[in-house]
Amino acid sequence: MANKELAQYILEQLADLGETRCIPMMGGYIFYYRERIFGGIYDNGFLVKDTKAGRKYMPDSVAEPPYEGAKAMLPVTILEDRENFRNMVAEMYEELPERKVRKTAGDKKAEKAKKEKKEMPGKAFDYKKEYKEFYMPKNKPEIVTVPPMNYVAVRGMGDPNEPEGAYKKSIEILYAVAYAIKMSKMGQHAMDGYFDFVVPPLEGFWRQDGVDGFDISRKSAFQWISVIRLPDFVTKSELEWAKKEAWEKKKLDCSAAEFYSIEEGLCIQIMHIGSFDTEQASVDKMNRFLDENGYKNDFSEKRLHHEIYLSDARRAAPERWKTVIRHPAVKIGAD
Repeated sequence: MANKELAQYILEQLADLGETRCIPMMGGYIFYYRERIFGGIYDNGFLVKDTKAGRKYMPDSVAEPPYEGAKAMLPVTILEDRENFRNMVAEMYEELPERKVRKTAGDKKAEKAKKEKKEMPGKAFDYKKEYKEFYMPKNKPEIVTVPPMNYVAVRGMGDPNEPEGAYKKSIEILYAVAYAIKMSKMGQHAMDGYFDFVVPPLEGFWRQDGVDGFDISRKSAFQWISVIRLPDFVTKSELEWAKKEAWEKKKLDCSAAEFYSIEEGLCIQIMHIGSFDTEQASVDKMNRFLDENGYKNDFSEKRLHHEIYLSDARRAAPERWKTVIRHPAVKIGAD
């Protein structure tokens, strides 16, 4: 099993715990539970910290260093035993050292962006380019684990194609707030940790009552959360400032905008090329992929049909529109 596939499998085995994640490092992966490092994938396999909990659940495991000069760790011998593996990691938590500084891959990229901005004025951090795995998938289905992200969001109901409807109004609000944050650099309001960025694309979470997924033919029944991703430095209080700034500059009521956080976790996604009305063909491909690979859709009130809009519908022909379609998924037998 390749390292990437093994990392995905480990996260799936620990899905019930929540608050688990991994990051690539030196050709392998480092694993975190509640932001404390508990193990990693190295040249000699998947190992966890040598703790009392580890020895309790894996008495047959013999500690060995993951690489020359490193502290000995325990090779995991119960990976297939989902319940005991999960319990072991949960019990390990209190024995693990607390991290003094939390630096995710996003933090490091943001720091890099700030440094590059000083060295190359005018260069803004572009989420689509830095996180291609989430914004530029192939036009064939793929499984992905989506980390926590923060958004500015507006909720609503109804047909998104209504010329003066609530959905069109939500988009106006989102961009007004997003650009107020981006252009704060031009005013007197200094946001802690600010770096220049390209405003990310518009996204949407969609659901309909009584429908497992969505039915494109029933647009009036849509319940949607229209969103734009926020940089990590934007807090709830900074969002409130941006809403007031949009009102003062544009006289646009942005009170409907809210700070929205979500960790989508295990998903299936695809790049759909074409109009929104032809999305079902891409969804059918996703469903076949799930069936053939031991997964299934995992829709709920919190796990929704997700779209990311990469084309300007005002300029591109509908048959050339690019839309990321993402559905929540679960490994069969893991729910």
